[in-house]
Amino acid sequence: MTDTPLPSSNTAADSTTEGASNIHETPPEHLEEAQPETLHEPRLWRDDGWTARVIKNEDDEGWAVEMIKDGEAEPALVGPWTMGRNKKDPKPLDTSAFNTLVKTASEVLRRHEQQLRAQLHKEVRVASADGNDELDITLDIVPDEIEPYALLTALDTFGEQLAQVQVAPNFKLSKASAAAWVENEFRRPG
Repeated sequence: MTDTPLPSSNTAADSTTEGASNIHETPPEHLEEAQPETLHEPRLWRDDGWTARVIKNEDDEGWAVEMIKDGEAEPALVGPWTMGRNKKDPKPLDTSAFNTLVKTASEVLRRHEQQLRAQLHKEVRVASADGNDELDITLDIVPDEIEPYALLTALDTFGEQLAQVQVAPNFKLSKASAAAWVENEFRRPG
């Protein structure tokens, strides 16, 4: 007696022919790359583009937590973590703590970006050559690894660009150097 195969109840499998591939299916290995899995464990949370990991504190006998933004190699924030009730193990991560850590780490990154912007962008206001208007003179440093440089730009009161020259990245922008550049008809400072 031989068993007769029963028809499949899977209509998707029936709709494709043998040997043909379904172009709408995404291989599982590509799904993980597209969207990191959400993970909620006592010492490891991964959600909303962030990973919180409770680690042994290298400086003392306590615990620390590190916050890593997806795609980054280094943590954006590392700080002390609370001991649990037994005063030995770390307190488990929870939704409230994770959300607070995400907010704090995001603020750290935002401040770092502002500080970097402040280092790479300077601005002074000086009188125009005829003395009738004011000009905004900006210096934007382009931190290229091979050939860093800076752009010195003059803008009128409406924000329209009047002139722009490339200068050394260590050019010192001050009211005096900006006024000298304006008086020299925006020629590249020597």
